[in-house]
Amino acid sequence: MPKLGESITEAAIITWFKNVGDTIEEDEMLLEVATDKVDSEVPSTVSGVIEEILYKSNDVIKIGETIAIIKVSGGVSKSKKGAVIQNEVKESPQMKKKVSKSIPKQQPTSILTSFSVSNSNAFFSPLIISIAKEYHISFEELARIPATGKEGRLRKSDVFNYIEDGRPYKFAQPVTQDPTAYRIPQLTFDKGKGKVVEMDRMRQMIADRMVYSKHTSPHVTAYVEADLTNMVNWRNTNKAAFEKKYGERLTFTPLFVEAVTKAVKDFPNINASVDGKNIIVKEDINIGMATALPSGNLIVPVVKNADTKNLKVLASNVNELANKARENKLTGDDIKGSTFTISNVGTFGSVMGTPIINQPEVAILALGIIKKRPEVIETEKGDEIAIRSMMYLSLSFDHRVVDGFLGGSFVRRVADYFEQFDINRKI
Repeated sequence: MPKLGESITEAAIITWFKNVGDTIEEDEMLLEVATDKVDSEVPSTVSGVIEEILYKSNDVIKIGETIAIIKVSGGVSKSKKGAVIQNEVKESPQMKKKVSKSIPKQQPTSILTSFSVSNSNAFFSPLIISIAKEYHISFEELARIPATGKEGRLRKSDVFNYIEDGRPYKFAQPVTQDPTAYRIPQLTFDKGKGKVVEMDRMRQMIADRMVYSKHTSPHVTAYVEADLTNMVNWRNTNKAAFEKKYGERLTFTPLFVEAVTKAVKDFPNINASVDGKNIIVKEDINIGMATALPSGNLIVPVVKNADTKNLKVLASNVNELANKARENKLTGDDIKGSTFTISNVGTFGSVMGTPIINQPEVAILALGIIKKRPEVIETEKGDEIAIRSMMYLSLSFDHRVVDGFLGGSFVRRVADYFEQFDINRKI
């Protein structure tokens, strides 16, 4: 399994393009894999005949692990990346076929327990089993660990997170039912009739993450209104000259990213994440941009170190990421490392939105449509009515660590930077 990005340690196999016995050429696509939200095609590094495929679709494989054996004709073949592949390959532990072990379902009981069994009918990979043996974790305890992998598969990160949390289910004991505690009712609804459309893999991941975010972070939303007339007039006046000078389209997004970055520097605690009882205030300011894919799904490409870049570089980054998203060419690194996210719901004509926090961040900003409206403004002659370009901003924040003062002050500061845009700014 090749390296697919700096922070990516494993990938799930989506499909094989070749079967055992097929001939494959160097650089011909061998399989397609998934990492988080990005799908990537993996080419063969050599030419030859496929002797063995060691994993099947939906298996999650760590980077660097052997996934197939290709018999190379002509003795020794060198790939473009310099790897030397012998004609005779000795079997190594990494090449052994994956063995999975199932866990029997627990017998029903008349009393509630202090843990939930999320993997009672799961399959554990050899990697998970080896970790469990190293830490003396029983299969019964493994079955209690919440799984985040595809189709409920337990991942390495799930196990290590569980261990770091002190193995809370290690000595879980049955407890009697508390008659005063609220229980989620098991209701049956009439779903209705119609065309049944199965969620694709990305939509399932989005659904899981959104539900997780709502259950994890107590969401509060603050709203402000901003007058963008100066920014709109400046962009309309300079966008043609900007593109001619720098070869980049000047959309509103880099201007928004620039203003948000300034506000983040003013209120650094908004650029944070939660780790148990600790708050991690990030040193880097990486702005994620919620972007719609051609399929209709959403993805969040990231402008890295936005505070170190001028408007030209921000425009270049934004345009490059937007083009990659439209062409389904985003890589794993393109969507990693976001510390604060903006969602331009105005792109779809929405006046405002109440976005769900992009975990593990603590806030997300929604920008509504820019709309001309008659507004009362103060002039030297007194109050007058004028046509102004107005926008609603809404900040959803995690009330565990962000209080109303911080959340409200931050979104107000963003609006101030919008309103105080220098109409005489040079490109």
